Amino acid sequence: MFLTWKDLLTLWVPWPQIIAVLVGSGILYVRGWHRLRQRQAFQVATGWRLASFLGGLMALALAMLSAIEVLQDLLFSIHMTQHLLIMMVGAPLLMLGNPYPFLVWGLPLNARRALALVTAPQARFRRVLERVTTPWIAWMLLVGATWLWHTPAAYDAALRSELLHILEHMAYFATSLLFWWQVTGSAPRLRGRLGHGFRMGYLLAALAQNEILGVAIAFSPAPLYVYYTTVPRLWGVSVMNDQALGGALMWVPGGMMYVVGVIVLLARYLHEEEMRTRAETDGLEIVHNA
Repeated sequence: MFLTWKDLLTLWVPWPQIIAVLVGSGILYVRGWHRLRQRQAFQVATGWRLASFLGGLMALALAMLSAIEVLQDLLFSIHMTQHLLIMMVGAPLLMLGNPYPFLVWGLPLNARRALALVTAPQARFRRVLERVTTPWIAWMLLVGATWLWHTPAAYDAALRSELLHILEHMAYFATSLLFWWQVTGSAPRLRGRLGHGFRMGYLLAALAQNEILGVAIAFSPAPLYVYYTTVPRLWGVSVMNDQALGGALMWVPGGMMYVVGVIVLLARYLHEEEMRTRAETDGLEIVHNA
């Protein structure tokens, strides 16, 4: 089976539900961002946050509406690319955009007031949310979803059932948002900001399990997912080479996203330490010269 680049560019899946969610989220965010800018909240409504959120939406659109959605039924490596776009690109970019305040400010006034009541510190919903979104619960949910849906039985079942496939992607997306929420420190901060050291360890723990699974898939001596042995081979790529490539994608590019997160957090920690040391030095000089 052979497809040209022209074929790939025209293979788009116009899912109205996904388009409505992506476009609606973008409109709400931009409206809220603009309203906060009008209120002079320039430190919150920055250009890079807007670009990050819209970039996350674009990554999700690429994963769910482009040729990737069509070809994931034929190549395991394309399916893995789709998962990485959702979990390692779309979700962290959305959370770096600090979406909560902007989406809230994008709502009508009555809706904002109703939401404020539900999320007030003493509200039952907020107390439940605080309990179910602790860092390690978020970590275990992400890891559990990743390993569960990569078991051969669950993976093959999701490829054969549209409903299960949708549930799989929803599980990946929801658990990834929870995970990257802890890492980025986005609002609402139910327990305050986590320390840089904790977040770096948090990422490294996720990296370790990701590498184990990626290597296990890449070096498996036999086909893990029977479904791909029953479909036409695109571009003549064998089942085993396709599986090895998919595992390598999880192993290297997927793992690199965790590493990038650690590097960014380390750089921020060193910068804050430098600023703190400089402030203390300046304070000592002022006292000395007084």
